[in-house]
Amino acid sequence: MSLEWILSIIENNWQMFLRGAYYTLLISTISTIIGAFIGFFIGIMHTIPVRKKGVKFYGLKLISFILTCYVEFFRGTPMIVQAMVVYYGLDIAFGIDMHFITAGILVVSLNTGAYMAEIVRGGIVSIDNGQYEAASAIGMNHFQIMLHVVLPQVARNVLPATGNQLIMNIKDTAVLNVIGVTELFFQTKSISGNNFRYFESFFVACILYFIMTFTASRILLYVEKRLDGPDAYQKEQKEAI
Repeated sequence: MSLEWILSIIENNWQMFLRGAYYTLLISTISTIIGAFIGFFIGIMHTIPVRKKGVKFYGLKLISFILTCYVEFFRGTPMIVQAMVVYYGLDIAFGIDMHFITAGILVVSLNTGAYMAEIVRGGIVSIDNGQYEAASAIGMNHFQIMLHVVLPQVARNVLPATGNQLIMNIKDTAVLNVIGVTELFFQTKSISGNNFRYFESFFVACILYFIMTFTASRILLYVEKRLDGPDAYQKEQKEAI
């Protein structure tokens, strides 16, 4: 490895590196947010209490079955294959000519939503039943219980998992280069193809990926601490217990 070559590659191609990092962060951030909303929606749908009879029960069972198929499909297939199916398959089968950035966001969002669905469902199930009973006792319906009692707690509980998903998305967007998304891996491959210094070029990419993931993890850790409240309050809570 030559330090001179690394500095030369950065000097001559820093705009391409930054452009790739920008699209990587753009796609991963938007997709994580959309995927989180998908996960919350599916998690809530899977936990709606319904009597085991009537049209409403069977309708909900059908919706639950469709959502389960979606979750299992996107969790059970590689994202690189999903990208090919969405970008090329939709165009061939239905004539939907999607921009590669839009296709990338759609693929990563659907993939994230499938994983977040199980995370959110687990978070909802983990809430103590006494809270549901207490909320029902004061006249709250299921929607009000979810909105005011359960989801605020679940959102805090699943925040670390959501942060991990964001970090995974930052790294996994590299597979979108197969559909022409000009993220960091795509740009680095173009740079290394021009100068034939593959090791030095991808070493720079590694540093950029690390900076993005490390920064994201530090920001999310700060948010978690802010949501937890002051250390003194936490200490008092533990002493009271």
